[in-house]
Amino acid sequence: MLYWVFKYVLIGPFLRLTSRTVLTGRENFPKSGAVLLAGNHESVADWLFTPLVLRRKINFLAKSDYFTGTGIRGMLSRWFFEGAGAYPIDRTDADAAHAALNAGLEVLSTGQVLGIYPEGTRSPDGRLYRGKTGPARLALRAGVPIIPVGVTGTVEYVRKINRPHRRTRVRVMIGEPLDLTPWAGREGDRVAEREITDELMRRIQALTGQDYVHDTYGADMKKRYETVRKSGRNLLDQPVEGGAD
Repeated sequence: MLYWVFKYVLIGPFLRLTSRTVLTGRENFPKSGAVLLAGNHESVADWLFTPLVLRRKINFLAKSDYFTGTGIRGMLSRWFFEGAGAYPIDRTDADAAHAALNAGLEVLSTGQVLGIYPEGTRSPDGRLYRGKTGPARLALRAGVPIIPVGVTGTVEYVRKINRPHRRTRVRVMIGEPLDLTPWAGREGDRVAEREITDELMRRIQALTGQDYVHDTYGADMKKRYETVRKSGRNLLDQPVEGGAD
C-alpha cells in the first residue's frame, strides 16, 4: 500500500512535474509473472524513474542498514525505502552475494518484479561497464526472463533539480526479454553466466547508446579515478581502459 502512495501521491507527481518522462518498449514488459529487470546505473534517480512509468511494483535490493536504524531518522529511512519498493539484504553476511541471491529468489518466487543493476555500482563517468554475473545466476536459478532496461537523462535531472522551470527529458527504454533457452539446464555454470551477462550488457548498451567498457568493472574504475584524484594528476591525461564492444 505504501508503495502506491509514494508512486501516485508523494514522489510520482513531483517527478512528473519536474521532468519530461518518456517510456518506450512498454509492450516488452509482462503484465504478470516473475521477471528480472536489469538496467544501467548512472544516477541515484534511476531507481525512481523506472517504477514511475511501469504499472507493476518494482522491488530493488538494498542493504538492511536502511531498515534497522533507530530514532526518528531510522524510522524515516525505513519508511522511505519500504515505500520505494526496496527489499533488505544483509551485506555484513560472510557471503553477501549469497544473501543477495536468496533475497532475489524470495522476491521472484512470489511472482513479483525484481530490479537489479548488473554493473553493481553507479557509473563513475557515464559509460557502461562490465556486468557482474549475479543477475544471470539469479535468472537461471529462478527460471525467469531477464528484460534489459535503459535509462537516460537522470544525471541531468539531478543536476537541474533546483531549476524546476527547466524540465529534463528522462527516457526509460524497455528491451525485448532475453531468451535463456540456449543456456537451459546450466545453472551454476560460470561460463554460461558470463555469456548471458555479456549479451545482456550489449542489449542495454544498444538501448542507451553509452560507450561500453566490456573488460573493466565500474567499481575498479572508481578506485582508479580516486587514486588519480589523490595524486593530483589530470584524469584526461590517463589512458582509457577497455573500449566499446
